[in-house]
Amino acid sequence: MMKRSMGRSWLLIVMHGFLGMGAIVGGSILIMDPTGSMVNLPDSVLEHSPFTSFLFPGIILLLVLGVMPLVIGISLMRYVHWELGETLNLYPDRYWAWTFSLYTGFALIIWIMVQVYWIQDVSIIHLVYFAWGVGIQVVTLWPGVQQKYSK
Repeated sequence: MMKRSMGRSWLLIVMHGFLGMGAIVGGSILIMDPTGSMVNLPDSVLEHSPFTSFLFPGIILLLVLGVMPLVIGISLMRYVHWELGETLNLYPDRYWAWTFSLYTGFALIIWIMVQVYWIQDVSIIHLVYFAWGVGIQVVTLWPGVQQKYSK
């Protein structure tokens, strides 16, 4: 079973916490105002995307990059049994939240790559969040973190 000390996993927990909180705020704003005007997003941002408003992207942002990272962060702090998580865990020798940490890194990288493709522009915030996704994966794969979440 998973080792109980916090050790090096604190950085990973903090990374998931900040990602989750920021995405919950951003996703909630896009859901409340699907026009994007509350955050100064022009309609032209959606021009090359399959969306006519920011509602669906806001829902994805809220759930996938907001709620899930917070659940993962909490689960990395204390063992939480989740049957669906265990079922979707590609690494059965690891705790499901460790595996979902990798999934979150991939989800963030894909989210940013799709944004850049649809917007057809790159800003500093894209680079920061792309690096954040890579960072989540790097920290997740640190040997000490892997060992902590080994079964």
